[in-house]
Amino acid sequence: QVQLLDSGGGLVQAGESLRLSCEASGRAFSDYTIGWFRQAPGKDRDFVAGITWDGSTTYYADSVKGRFTISRDNAKNTAFLQMNSLKPTDTAFYSCAASPRGTYNYPVEEAAYDYWGQGTQVIVSS
Repeated sequence: QVQLLDSGGGLVQAGESLRLSCEASGRAFSDYTIGWFRQAPGKDRDFVAGITWDGSTTYYADSVKGRFTISRDNAKNTAFLQMNSLKPTDTAFYSCAASPRGTYNYPVEEAAYDYWGQGTQVIVSS
């Protein structure tokens, strides 16, 4: 199995940027598709972005396309979510998650992810 540690959240103003990190330990990081999810207060957890095990393919929720970029460095066992042009509606608790390689194609559902980080809070003020 793999253990995930999220970091990088904080309080920013609208229009600013944040970079979230997801550091993995345990089983080989390259064995997993990595996804980022977020949960706003009182709402369900939603898919934000995903990246395949080798970084060759990335995919995004419509709400963040063009503003967020997911990436990974398998040599450092870390994935990233660069968030630009942040909006108050991006305020949420963000978590990274790992889905075993080859199990699903570009998974966006929570159930496809077996391992989760503890999450990090992002607050965007207007």
